[in-house]
Amino acid sequence: MEPSSSPFSITVQGTTLSGLSRRVVEANLLSREQARETFEAAQKSQRSFLREALDQGTADRTGLLRCASEESGMPLLDLKAFDLNCRPQEIVDARFLENHGVLPLFQRGSKVFLAVPDPSDVSGLDAFTFQTGFGVEAILVDPKLLDQIIRDIVSGISSELADLNEDSGLEDMAAKTAAPTPADAAEVDTPVVRFVNKILMDAIRQKASDIHIEPYEEKLRIRYRLDGVLHEIANPPLSLTARITARVKILSHLDIAERRIPQDGRIKLTLSKGHEIDFRVSTLPTQFGEKVVIRVLDSSGADLSLSALGLEPDQFKAYEEAIHRPHGMILVTGPTGSGKTVSLYSALSTLNSPEVNISSVEDPIEINLPGINQVNINEKANLSFAAALRAFLRQDPDIIMVGEVRDLETADIAVKASQTGHLVLSTLHTNDAPSTIVRLLNMGVAPFNVAASVHLILAQRLVRKLCTACRKPVAYPEEVLTSAGFSKSGDFSDLKLFGPEGCDECTRGYKGRTGVFQVMPVTEPIAELIVQNAGQEAIETQALAEGVMTMRQAGLVKVRAGITSLEEILRVTDH
Repeated sequence: MEPSSSPFSITVQGTTLSGLSRRVVEANLLSREQARETFEAAQKSQRSFLREALDQGTADRTGLLRCASEESGMPLLDLKAFDLNCRPQEIVDARFLENHGVLPLFQRGSKVFLAVPDPSDVSGLDAFTFQTGFGVEAILVDPKLLDQIIRDIVSGISSELADLNEDSGLEDMAAKTAAPTPADAAEVDTPVVRFVNKILMDAIRQKASDIHIEPYEEKLRIRYRLDGVLHEIANPPLSLTARITARVKILSHLDIAERRIPQDGRIKLTLSKGHEIDFRVSTLPTQFGEKVVIRVLDSSGADLSLSALGLEPDQFKAYEEAIHRPHGMILVTGPTGSGKTVSLYSALSTLNSPEVNISSVEDPIEINLPGINQVNINEKANLSFAAALRAFLRQDPDIIMVGEVRDLETADIAVKASQTGHLVLSTLHTNDAPSTIVRLLNMGVAPFNVAASVHLILAQRLVRKLCTACRKPVAYPEEVLTSAGFSKSGDFSDLKLFGPEGCDECTRGYKGRTGVFQVMPVTEPIAELIVQNAGQEAIETQALAEGVMTMRQAGLVKVRAGITSLEEILRVTDH
């Protein structure tokens, strides 16, 4: 590997590096070999070197952008430090921003300063100049951040919503409004419409799983569930309770005049091309009005690979082997909101191929999986889990997924299906793997059927992950560590644990969630215990003897790795 004689280029294995690729090597952001590979990959994919290098994530992102700025002579701007409310909004519409990937930042006379993601791509600049007639000054920004901002604008999270003054505007309207009748509540009420839109869009932006709208005697409270924990985000005027509730009911096609009984509905929101979000709405009459809970079902960013679940290596191997068996039953257990459905979807996504017929019955369908026959139960039409299962068996299935085993009838059909050459996956609401066996027996399933059909039980919880940008080292007394489950004989001197701090990138020190699991294969000794109708303790003792980790033990592995905090594991797991 010899550098070329030219001071303006570098030759690596026959590939000449110049311009930005040469500059990042000189800045020690990439080695010459890495720069060569990135350059060749960019040529192959017909992309710029900058885009390829940013997507690969090998080099420092800020450093790459700074080098691109210096090489092109284009000023670099951090969009996080820019007030987007000041941007000119009437020059081009949101669709233009989406199609061309540029964003007007400010205007000075007949010149517009335009945020662009790549100095080498001038198509957006040309399109903007052609459509508007304005002169353009290009400013380089982080493409990832620019894409997110444009998506938010297209989705409706723009200054139009941000301008809604929750304190003044809503208070003024509340002062002028008496207690509304159902007819009044159905009126188009622009401030309330905008406020409800903002609640929904902010929930999507913050990746909330649920929205709670709760009326009390003296206040109306709105909370988001972020990474499994509820956070209060707003307190609109109490007198607007009926109007806000009515607006949500209208969106979800519910009866706004009916306030005495619970109602369920759905909202489908199209954010952009190819991106739809479903909201599942539930209303409940309470002492001071109707409580509304909205479940956000956003599957666009869902990673359904088995490796993304967070299983430990031995657990991953056991689960992968079980789902590739030709028949039998696999049960995923845990409380509501513990990620059971995603674990099943990940298995189905892995198994999905043209060679197999996969059918699922769910309540409701949360993620659309192309290639899988998904059925939504409809109790009003007598389409229950059991009825759908019976129909599946006449549809030549290979793999069946049952959203939940709720009763003996469903359990019996599922067990028989697993014994007649089908792989059956389902969920139960139990605390751990051994108690799942007891639950099936208590439902009335014969012990020999349980022992013969169930191959593996996966119990799980979701824990919040520490934000890697702000996590901090934390020291604990030895007695706390031993009480939590760390080995009493262990040497804690080299044990480095982390705790939450909090920054702009996260929610109180946490960002995202991962699973902690107990994976229990039903081995011959455990099957014998089931046939003997042994209790939960006997099954648990045998599982531990076979090396099955408890969820607490699996959680402590993640604490050691710095993925989560000790407090978080103690919050969600038992000994």
